[in-house]
Amino acid sequence: MEIAIAFNMRAWYFDNKPGHQKLPHMGEPVPNEKVYQLGIKHWKIPLEGHKKVIDDIAKERDYPNRDVINISKEGLGEIYDEKMVYFFQEHMHEDEEIRYILDGTGYYDIRETPSDNWIRFQIEAEDLIIIPVGIYHRFTLDEGDYIKSIRLFRADPKWVYLYRSKEMDVNPYRLENGLRSKKLSKGTSKQSWLRRRQYRLAGESGYGVG
Repeated sequence: MEIAIAFNMRAWYFDNKPGHQKLPHMGEPVPNEKVYQLGIKHWKIPLEGHKKVIDDIAKERDYPNRDVINISKEGLGEIYDEKMVYFFQEHMHEDEEIRYILDGTGYYDIRETPSDNWIRFQIEAEDLIIIPVGIYHRFTLDEGDYIKSIRLFRADPKWVYLYRSKEMDVNPYRLENGLRSKKLSKGTSKQSWLRRRQYRLAGESGYGVG
């Protein structure tokens, strides 16, 4: 089985205009390669047969635990409003954030370095997303108000939100992420960057690239 790189992510600059967080807030479009240069990894994995792919990635990246979360009013019940605020606060993690989307849609916002602009991208069923260690980000549902996903963990349960602060700006994981992004983007043509990413993802996933 081969795993294909997805170059069809819908991404744009968050427009910062008034309005609910679930609205698109669609500014200028952002090329996929710019998102990937920030360390985001994105694959399209068909629902049929997805378990083997998730199992392999979990093993290779050492994330042995998982759960399924239904983020919706029905799924979260009385804590729904609290969680919507919680997920949308700017934060980072010292573990990767790995999600495979089973159903529904939502948005991730990630901080662009060094501009500090928000880049928003949409996630939907069959997306496998890895948010790297040390990148500031936030999550929200869109107007569909529902998403169901598999979450991978190193410990069970362990999900620590490290909110943005001067202290977090010099967190070693944060600094490492910034250096990695600079090395990836410096002097990189689109063609050579895409070629290197194809080889790297093939190695990380254990599959060839279609």
